[in-house]
Amino acid sequence: MSDWFSIEGKTALVTGGSRGIGEMIAAGFLKHGAKVYISSRKVDVCNATATRLQNQYGSECASIPADLSTLAGIEQLASELGDREARLDILVNNAGATWGDPIDTFPEMGWDKVMDTNVKGIFFLTQKCLPMLRQAATQADPARVVNIGSIDGIKTPRFDNFSYGPSKAAVHHLTRQMAAHLVRENIIVNAIAPGPFPSWMLSAGVGFGGQVEGADWESVGKGNPRGRVGTMEDIAGLAIFLSSRAGAFTVGETISCDGGVVAAS
Repeated sequence: MSDWFSIEGKTALVTGGSRGIGEMIAAGFLKHGAKVYISSRKVDVCNATATRLQNQYGSECASIPADLSTLAGIEQLASELGDREARLDILVNNAGATWGDPIDTFPEMGWDKVMDTNVKGIFFLTQKCLPMLRQAATQADPARVVNIGSIDGIKTPRFDNFSYGPSKAAVHHLTRQMAAHLVRENIIVNAIAPGPFPSWMLSAGVGFGGQVEGADWESVGKGNPRGRVGTMEDIAGLAIFLSSRAGAFTVGETISCDGGVVAAS
């Protein structure tokens, strides 16, 4: 049965992998024998996280910092990865941005930054990685793309982040459209819509000022139907399922990973 869920020996790229949900997915992949590249904007943070994860889990983890809100940054990441690897088994499009402001003062910059990173970034990075994904893809073992959306793209967000929810709804629909085009090339595309996880983004939203370690996540979890926030096992386990033999017939889906928030809303 373990073979059904194995990703051992696969090569993965996790964007936004230096912290939060991206780091959790990268850690889960490394724990189960994958080789992982992580990318994020801040060079020192990305490099430090890659070193720490490699030391912790023993599998190879490498850092390729890049700004995925721009086409130049996307092309740089894809080019550098292509110089190191001929094939890419798993692409996790997790890099994302948000912006909070009241509706009367919400700025154009807050719209463009979020849409460029969360939607355009996913499409064009997938496009630029297609040669490597095609090289890895077979009928028996397809290549995988896992896009990270959000439950804010399914239900009305609780915060004044007017570009974030629409951007994640676009990610969910883009996932389905890309899946329809790529499935016949043995590239399977799905999305995960996370709920509350201990991350910088949620910390800033709930008033913890971006603090993750030592923040009162128990109080946040009390408002969740499961009575807690998500863990590495929750989000990485789902990403591993979608990247393994067990998930090879699941195509174009957006799966909530939220402790029941959407179901109870």
